[in-house]
Amino acid sequence: MEYSLKMIKECAAFLHNKGIGKPLAGIVLGTGLGAFIHKIDIKITVPYNEIPNFPEATVEFHKGNLIYGLLNNVPVIAMQGRFHYYEGYTMQQVTFPVRVMKELGVQYLLLSNAAGGMNAAYKKGDLVLLTDHINEQPENPLRGLNDAAFGNRFVDMSSPYNKDLNNKILIAAKKLSIPVKEGIYVAVAGPNLETRAEYRHLRNMGADMVGMSTVPEVIVANHVGLPCAAISVITDECDPDNLQPVDIAEIIAVAGKADAKLSELFAEVIGGF
Repeated sequence: MEYSLKMIKECAAFLHNKGIGKPLAGIVLGTGLGAFIHKIDIKITVPYNEIPNFPEATVEFHKGNLIYGLLNNVPVIAMQGRFHYYEGYTMQQVTFPVRVMKELGVQYLLLSNAAGGMNAAYKKGDLVLLTDHINEQPENPLRGLNDAAFGNRFVDMSSPYNKDLNNKILIAAKKLSIPVKEGIYVAVAGPNLETRAEYRHLRNMGADMVGMSTVPEVIVANHVGLPCAAISVITDECDPDNLQPVDIAEIIAVAGKADAKLSELFAEVIGGF
């Protein structure tokens, strides 16, 4: 399914009519990461299934709500759960909310995700700021789009994660005494986790952590000129020589324990906008 500018504007108009103003910051909350919502003075909650042209969240641990409110007097809009390619959606559907956020007036985008740590220095519960990424997903959200209103098709990706935003995050982390590492994220299709050989392959490519999201959203954010930054929570340690079975319940539990730190960090950054 290809989204038109008309569909994006229709969605934004619906949300404006619901009372959503002009949010300064947009936030995408990943797997097991929801405590941030409690820091927002929530004004409006809109389920995804009520929003025109919006996909519906099919992953049971993604709430599927769009939240609008104030955080430290800054108007924000947050996705309580995202969409994934492995759910059967096209990449244009996966990234549609980013385009809508831009249409609503969002000026900064903060993303989070749960990831497997392949770097031996990463431990469960670590927060890792993305400095770059490798896209191993089989589809691109810009494929088929050729409307100048969407931006330049041949998007420069030499610096996909905004350096100023990343610097603000590192400064905030130091102020709050929250350890934050930095690394390169590789996005795969999922939904299965990786084999030992695949972890070796991805690590040899130069990736520090692996996940199933974020990169398509970052591509589109760059496409529409929306500065973005992303943080991964390391939920499992992916050493191919000592690989242990992992289930999604454990991943959710680890993400939940790190959630408070990530939420505090995002709130501090947004308060400085």
